[in-house]
Amino acid sequence: MSTTPLRTVLGTTGPATSVLGLGLMGMSDLYGPADEAESVATVHAALDAGVTLLDTGDFYGMGHNELLLAEALRGRDRESVQISVKYGALRGPDRSWLGFDASPAHTKSAVAYSLRRLRTDYIDVYRPARLDPAVPIEETVGAIADLVQAGYVRHIGLSEVGAETLRRAAAVHPISDLQIEYSLISRGIEAEILPTARELGIGVTAYGVLSRGLLSGHWSAGRPVAATDFRGHSPRFQGENLTHNLELVEALRMVAGEKGASVAQVAIAWVADRGADIVPLVGARRRDRLAEALGALEVRLTAADLAAIEAAVPAGSAAGERYAAAQMAHLDSER
Repeated sequence: MSTTPLRTVLGTTGPATSVLGLGLMGMSDLYGPADEAESVATVHAALDAGVTLLDTGDFYGMGHNELLLAEALRGRDRESVQISVKYGALRGPDRSWLGFDASPAHTKSAVAYSLRRLRTDYIDVYRPARLDPAVPIEETVGAIADLVQAGYVRHIGLSEVGAETLRRAAAVHPISDLQIEYSLISRGIEAEILPTARELGIGVTAYGVLSRGLLSGHWSAGRPVAATDFRGHSPRFQGENLTHNLELVEALRMVAGEKGASVAQVAIAWVADRGADIVPLVGARRRDRLAEALGALEVRLTAADLAAIEAAVPAGSAAGERYAAAQMAHLDSER
């Protein structure tokens, strides 16, 4: 794998980073059991390939994901990587979800625990995972701005917020990037959120570029799903929705085959092609899946390719929402 990575910058004020990031959530939570040794090996492989943007959350496995990342970074050059941390989701010891807290007090308390688990003196990008409806965004961003001033955080990010919230947040402090779902079958940001982010000089770190494996080309209708796997409850993975969505994948597979690429590579390349200000986050938990994802960087899409992709998976063609109704209600980006 290459050790001379392509580089970009998150927005106009964010850190320089790799053009592809690694999302670590599935190594600890929500996608069923994961192999910890293989997870660490995958992080190492990503670093060796030049991937420097590593995305985690303090609630992924109730701290486990941060501890895993700290172990993976042991002996590595801290200054050469960019750690992005989400916070705010409250979990119980039974893995239940207890609500959300992005108050100034919780913000400053949460970062203290993340710093200790990550074994680092600073976090490159710190962001609330959702908008806290009980706390004005100005107060949340102001609290993180205090952490920036104190040197504990270098940049402020947001996640799953709408255009108006972006404007209010940016009026308080520069925002490096918005982390939000964006893929061939999740294109809601294109109407208002993405243009607003670009107007404000805010980058986009796109998660769910493979729609949680649905667009990977490896999912099948009869695949067993672990009880702890989020996808067992996701509308897009249910019944007739899944049947329809897998038909879209097969249409995309035809396009990918003509390019000599995999479905996953074309899906990732499509997101990367949306603009230099968009950094896809891939959620690979194994080295073979990471290698496949990295291959997307070699895929060059022509105008004809893009037209074929759009014909295979038209905007709005997916069946089912990206989250269940209760979770959708918590998304400021969907209002």
